[in-house]
Amino acid sequence: MGDQIQFIVEKLNQEPFRKNYNLISFDSLESLQLLQLLSDVLGEIDPKHAVDIREELPEQTAKRMLNLLGILKYKPPGTVSDLSAFRQGLVTGSKAVIHPVLHWLLQRTNELRTRAYLARLLVKLEVPAEFLQDDTVADFNKQYEELMETFKNLHKEHEQLKISGLSTAEIRRDISAMEEEKDQLAKRVERLKKRVETVQNHQRMLEIARQLRSEKEREESLAQQKQEQKSQLFHAEQRLQRAQVQLKEMQQVVADSKPESLMKKLEEEINFNSYLVTEKIPSEMESKKISVYYLEKVAAEPAMTQADLTALERQLEEVNAEINQLIEKRMITHEPTDSKFSMYRQQASIISRKKEAKAEELQAAKEEMSSLERQMEQKSSQAHKLEGSEVLTEDEFKQYVSKLRSKNTFYKKKRQEIAEITAEYGILQRTEELLRQRHEAIQQQLQAIEEKKGISGYSYTQEELERVSAVKSEMDEVKGQTLDNMSEMVKKLNAMVTEKKASLAPVIKELRQLRQNCQELTQERDEKKIQYDSCVAGLETNRSALEQEVKGLLEECAQDESNYRYINCMKRNLEVQLQRAKEEMKAYVSPDPQERRKAVREQYTRIILEQENLGKKLREKQKIVRESHGSNMKQMKMWQDFEQLMECKRDCFLKQQNQAAIGQIIQEGGKDRLVL
Repeated sequence: MGDQIQFIVEKLNQEPFRKNYNLISFDSLESLQLLQLLSDVLGEIDPKHAVDIREELPEQTAKRMLNLLGILKYKPPGTVSDLSAFRQGLVTGSKAVIHPVLHWLLQRTNELRTRAYLARLLVKLEVPAEFLQDDTVADFNKQYEELMETFKNLHKEHEQLKISGLSTAEIRRDISAMEEEKDQLAKRVERLKKRVETVQNHQRMLEIARQLRSEKEREESLAQQKQEQKSQLFHAEQRLQRAQVQLKEMQQVVADSKPESLMKKLEEEINFNSYLVTEKIPSEMESKKISVYYLEKVAAEPAMTQADLTALERQLEEVNAEINQLIEKRMITHEPTDSKFSMYRQQASIISRKKEAKAEELQAAKEEMSSLERQMEQKSSQAHKLEGSEVLTEDEFKQYVSKLRSKNTFYKKKRQEIAEITAEYGILQRTEELLRQRHEAIQQQLQAIEEKKGISGYSYTQEELERVSAVKSEMDEVKGQTLDNMSEMVKKLNAMVTEKKASLAPVIKELRQLRQNCQELTQERDEKKIQYDSCVAGLETNRSALEQEVKGLLEECAQDESNYRYINCMKRNLEVQLQRAKEEMKAYVSPDPQERRKAVREQYTRIILEQENLGKKLREKQKIVRESHGSNMKQMKMWQDFEQLMECKRDCFLKQQNQAAIGQIIQEGGKDRLVL
């Protein structure tokens, strides 16, 4: 607590408060001053609360502070009873309530100032539904909500810009650096242009380089599209697999289910919904209405003092005592016929409580499942926006990682093979070039020989015929292989179908037998469950009866114990009073004057005499003051007039001295002129 007060004093002595407190002066502040200090701190957070609390009622001050603390999300410590004590302490200006509030506010002033500013603009005005039926009001409300959303987005952008730390000086420096880089690049381009202009066919070479760059960019974009399509294909395959698995599960469910089971499920769901509509929801609405009525009643009442609370506690004790007496009378006049029905009533109440509990559990589970489904949809939509695909499950991600590893090893092998092939390609390219040169020389020699013989073009025609015949033979071989492969594939598919049918036949037979066994076991389980429920209901009835009996005995024991303690307290009080009366009587009757002076009667008699004498003296003084009041007032008026007269004389004397000094100066100036 000392550290807390020291922190509050340090903050209040700083800007913008500047209170100049120390620990002693702050601790000695009265309740009204503490409330004004709290109002000043709240006014620094929200300017609307910079109010002098002497100009408003205490209820208005407490309501204003509680509203702002609620907007700032201040949570007072403790339970509901402590909350009522907190409200009462805030009204009365209790130090135990105001000091923690000041410590919490001064710890996070900037954050709370922002929160109050946003709350003033983002607290939505609740428009009744009957007013929203008007089109104009509905349009204005819609515009109001859109403006609120726009303000939220703008505020977020503003905060992000603040956090980013970008200033105008940094932006200007970046722009100047970029302009310098631009100038340098322009100079380099000019130098390169001058260097290229000396080369022959530089325009054609530039065009070829431009085309090469565009083709490379196109190649990169095509490679990226290819990668995206591969990933989309992979995710589509995964979705297809999941859909197939779901389809198989649904087919199994449909195959196992019967119309009777589906109707049973529908009946259970209808019964549950009808129970919610007819019993649970109306009872909850009624309880909520009652609680709202009591809360409104409590809120409408003025602030309660400690005396009111003690009176209410006394009334509560009296009502509890009357209830206990009525319960005892009812137990005494309890008829045996009622005991027979009490067992059935207890069973019905137990079943109804269980029913309500299970319905609440089911409702909570449904709400949780729906919230989880909404969260899953939101997460999947966010992931789809970020990655353009659905989120993988754990097993799918493991499969994806294993596939990625295998592809990585395969990629490394292929990369090594590509390097080897590239080296070999260079060698072969060089060999091809040499052979092409030799071939061209031989072709030129052959053409020269054919021209000499008079049969030019003979070798070219022969090569074309050989090439066409080779292509035809290759096409015939490919067609024959394709037909053979198709026939073999059909045979394999037929064989696989027959094998699957043969392997699934015993499994289907076993599945039918297992279904029959499952139905028998389910029936047996339902019968056993009915027996178990009846047994549990009986035991629960006995247990509740015993609990009620034990509760009654405990209440009776507690009542007797409280009566015993009350009687003992009254006895002790009476003994103390009796002892004091004996001592007073002894002192009053005692012949010793010292002992008599100790008596309470003598003390009060002496005090009364002293007060009477003091009253007489004060009355005499009052009489003297009244008698001399007129003369004293005249004398005071004469002295005031005398004081004014003396002041006028002093002013006249000062003026006369000033005039004499001025005349002397003028005379001295005239003498000096005569001398000159």
